[in-house]
Amino acid sequence: MTQALKKEPEKNYLDSLHDLLGHYEEGWDVFKNAEHWDRHLKKKAGSENVPGLPGDWMGLVERAVGIIAVEKYGLDVYENTIEIITASQMLDNYASGGMPISYEHWSYGKQRILEDQAYKKGHMGLAYEIVINTDPAIAYCMETNTPLMQILVIAHASFGHNSFFKGNEMFRQFTDAGSILGHMQRLRDFIHDCEEQVGYEEVEKLLDACHSLKMQDVNRYTKPEENDSQYRAEREKRADAFRRPPPSDLFANSAKKDFDEASAPDRGIGEENILKYIADNAPHLPEWKRHIMRGISEQSQYFYPQRQTQVMNEGWASFWHYTLLNDMADIGLLNDKMMAEFQDSHAGVLFQPGVESPYFSGNINPYALGFAIFQDIKRMCLSPTDEDREWFPHIAGQKDWLGTMKDAMANFKDESFILQYLSPKVIRDFGFFNLRDDPDEDELEVTAIQDSKGYQKVREALAANYRLGDNLPYLEVHHYNERTDRSLIIHHLMRDEKPLEEKTAEQVLRHIYQLWGHPVAIKSIDPSGKEVDQLKCPWNSNPGQQMKMNI
Repeated sequence: MTQALKKEPEKNYLDSLHDLLGHYEEGWDVFKNAEHWDRHLKKKAGSENVPGLPGDWMGLVERAVGIIAVEKYGLDVYENTIEIITASQMLDNYASGGMPISYEHWSYGKQRILEDQAYKKGHMGLAYEIVINTDPAIAYCMETNTPLMQILVIAHASFGHNSFFKGNEMFRQFTDAGSILGHMQRLRDFIHDCEEQVGYEEVEKLLDACHSLKMQDVNRYTKPEENDSQYRAEREKRADAFRRPPPSDLFANSAKKDFDEASAPDRGIGEENILKYIADNAPHLPEWKRHIMRGISEQSQYFYPQRQTQVMNEGWASFWHYTLLNDMADIGLLNDKMMAEFQDSHAGVLFQPGVESPYFSGNINPYALGFAIFQDIKRMCLSPTDEDREWFPHIAGQKDWLGTMKDAMANFKDESFILQYLSPKVIRDFGFFNLRDDPDEDELEVTAIQDSKGYQKVREALAANYRLGDNLPYLEVHHYNERTDRSLIIHHLMRDEKPLEEKTAEQVLRHIYQLWGHPVAIKSIDPSGKEVDQLKCPWNSNPGQQMKMNI
């Protein structure tokens, strides 16, 4: 597997490839001759005991692709681990979010059954790979992949996604790739202990409540700096407490111990991570519940950057599998038959159905859009037009296309990436225009087309589709009546006059009440600060009308 390959870009990677492949009898043809990825490699006499040489074909692919990725292009990656899995194991990965370690919950089993049924009925195919943001990075490759597809997915996942995980600021700020598996294992084991101590049903009820707040259990915009010594010390203290919870207090009601009114009068007003706020502040919550809730919140924080960077992440990985495999073909490591298979697969991944197509889901293919923008950045750097110079004077003609692309990869998320780099050419290629759909009007209005005035509006409208805060309700803690009835007031900050969906909101409110243990209200506030609606639990806004409780 790739070790710490951190060499300077444009070093003579061809010499490194010759040095590597020269130890095998098939030499430069070792990939072209492969009829199956699970094949025996023959080393030349005298090379059998050379330390560090891959002993299997997949390991050799990873090493060869890594030499091009790291030595020619300077991609910075975590060490790779590659595992071959079956279709059944891939379905298991779908149900558990791709993680090899997770606690059990009925929702995962339900999702596993749905995935299995859809697969067996032919309604969905399986991914060629799944890669997770860990250190080392773990890539799961399907056993049914052809040799060419294994090369492609290693380039895509083990060097494309891997370098994005390590280099993008969202992942650097919000995740710790080296500790996530340990955290998930501790959380799983702790939940198992709790099931034995307090019963499976009680733990399941808690997990149901936590899952109802899945979109409200992360910090979206603020996070202490990693180099803040106080933050590091507090984080280590919390981690240590999670690893070794005090046995005498674990299943006790710790309200008196943890909640001295004089110690924290503020109680985190304005906090957007509702689950963590409840874990830290609920007056009568047993300590074991606090541990689980904080653990689930940390787990959700780990996945948060993936929801913010899907276009960039898939576009970056697609750009690099396209570039690396074409490089391999150019130097003779792949033959025409393999490249024909590659082009067919690549075109399928990047296919964007038109609105009239039965395959159009109403969404833009993130692979297609991300790949197109990254390819366009390279084009504008090397062969700019007058239009490019007008729209992108900071990159048009900038010969360092690789540095420009790495800067884009590192410092943006989908919304800002599209605002910064979506060009008129890509807008024309995709046929984008902007519609205004006013629910009070009988007709749609075209507000922007592909002209000098419309490009900016189209870019802004498309970027808004990837603004996570606009697509999810924004809730924050507004007030905790600590000295009276201990009720919790949560504000829903409305955007574009969008109300909460009442049935779903009531269900979530019941779960919040279950966790908080005292009255809870969610108030919808418009941009002017006016309250326009509210839901309460355990009582309804109408006097004398009780909200039904099913907890």
